[in-house]
Amino acid sequence: MNDSVCFIYKMNILLDPAYHSILAILKGLRNGAVYGAKIRLPHAFVMTFLFRSGPLKEKLAWILDATRQHSTNLAKFVFIYKSLCKLFSWSEGKPKQYHSAIAAFVGGYIVFGKRTSVNEQINMYLLSRILFGLTRLGIEKGYVRDPKVETFPIFAAIVWGIVLWLFEYYPNTLQSSLRSSMTYLYHDSERWTSIWDFLVWNTSKLW
Repeated sequence: MNDSVCFIYKMNILLDPAYHSILAILKGLRNGAVYGAKIRLPHAFVMTFLFRSGPLKEKLAWILDATRQHSTNLAKFVFIYKSLCKLFSWSEGKPKQYHSAIAAFVGGYIVFGKRTSVNEQINMYLLSRILFGLTRLGIEKGYVRDPKVETFPIFAAIVWGIVLWLFEYYPNTLQSSLRSSMTYLYHDSERWTSIWDFLVWNTSKLW
């Protein structure tokens, strides 16, 4: 009977509108941690075993560390962002657009302002998305004229032209995981010593 009463009490709290804001913040913390782990773990596993050398123990340690960073950083950011948004909304009586921008600015500075390989990847991923988003918003608002021709092929050509130029002549300007991928694709394919490192292995031990 006591267990049933306790369960009903907990359910009442979860469904009570009075607790919604704090519970939404806590669930955001949970979702940030889970999503970060789900995204980073497979990515770190693939990139580590494709491009990193060293003992298995070091590779596994790197995978776990990258997953931990991504998971905890997203959890902390969501917590800060949602907490500030709820605070701003409460202080002004309703949500306003600039609340999101300020809350995310503060969270981004605190959580993603530290320069690590994981944070670099996340920030660069978002940069590409917001450039697309701002362009579409500009067209919707009438600040940018809707082009009458297909622009995506031109966009793709410019992106690939610049990134390969940087890779070939200024590789240190690119992020390390991108350099590793491009080295595998474009430089490692230039050398081999036998049928084995031509078809089976990427490079011979001689290299």
